[in-house]
Amino acid sequence: MPAVTEFLGTGRRKCAVARVRLAPGAGQITVNGRRIEEYFLLETQRMWATQPLTVTDTAAKFSARVTVNGGGPNGQAGAVRLGIARALLEADQTYRPTLKAEGMLTRDSRVRERKKYGQPGARKRFQFSKR
Repeated sequence: MPAVTEFLGTGRRKCAVARVRLAPGAGQITVNGRRIEEYFLLETQRMWATQPLTVTDTAAKFSARVTVNGGGPNGQAGAVRLGIARALLEADQTYRPTLKAEGMLTRDSRVRERKKYGQPGARKRFQFSKR
């Protein structure tokens, strides 16, 4: 059986879905064909997305190709984070305690609440008038 050269991971957050391919390399991360610095413009989003690599000290050992769609930038960064964490587990199970302690293996299930009829939003109500 040939050795696996790519490790796959899927991450979801809000409406975003990220498919991650992790391969041994120099640490380049591309998101939808662009460098991560070009795709995630805010430093916090880049930090959030690459956190699993930073925590496990594997940022220089693996390169990642990410395809992400749906949602906004913050949701996409969270999806990439979960996808990278899951791909790291495929590569080496010894990272599990570290990733689990940081809460990176749990999917954040919070999603947008739907708008209700007869109201301006999900929770907001029209102003009440007694008379």
